[in-house]
Amino acid sequence: MAELKSYSAAEISLHTTKQSCWLSIGGKVYDVTTFMEEHPGGEDVMLHASGASVAPFSSGDATQAFEEVGHSSSAISSMKNYLIGTVEDHVSDDHRPPKPTATSHREPPPPSYSLSDYFLPLLVLAVASAA
Repeated sequence: MAELKSYSAAEISLHTTKQSCWLSIGGKVYDVTTFMEEHPGGEDVMLHASGASVAPFSSGDATQAFEEVGHSSSAISSMKNYLIGTVEDHVSDDHRPPKPTATSHREPPPPSYSLSDYFLPLLVLAVASAA
């Protein structure tokens, strides 16, 4: 297989229209222009993923959107038909530092006490004693 052409984020961001729509998914560049009308989610989904709504500030990186949908294995295998290159200077997730998670080693918040925490039991005790 021939080596794929490398595209810059700036070049990818120029392709965010119905006439020319490129997506970057996992460091690979796909020209999905001819597939847009066939896409089950519609062409608006693909245009949005390309960064059309935020161009020229988008790199067209649709990796997260693609992964969140949960595409079928046949959809994933058909992607090779639209592959045109790779993203220049792409750093794969394997080489990125892990993102902190919400459950990372955080200290629990200190307990908070209010006056009602002390007076409520005393009030109940006083009522019980009076009865």
